[in-house]
Amino acid sequence: MTWVWEYNPDEEGVVAGAPLAFVAQVEKKADEIVRAAAALYLDGTTYQGPGERMKTADVEDGIFWYMIVLRDERVYILRAQSL
Repeated sequence: MTWVWEYNPDEEGVVAGAPLAFVAQVEKKADEIVRAAAALYLDGTTYQGPGERMKTADVEDGIFWYMIVLRDERVYILRAQSL
């Protein structure tokens, strides 16, 4: 598998109506989080420890909530709020 990020449940449910500039910031930060997770957990599919908790990430125009699911090698963007 390869590390990627996704909106959960979907893009419409997470960033509907948000300004495009804010969505671009969220997606750029999500790319950074994916790169960091891939470096920290080289093979997340075989990870046996406890899962990670939901986290937040600040971007210039707001905040978003995400969860790293190691065995799926996914970063799920759960909620986003622009200022």
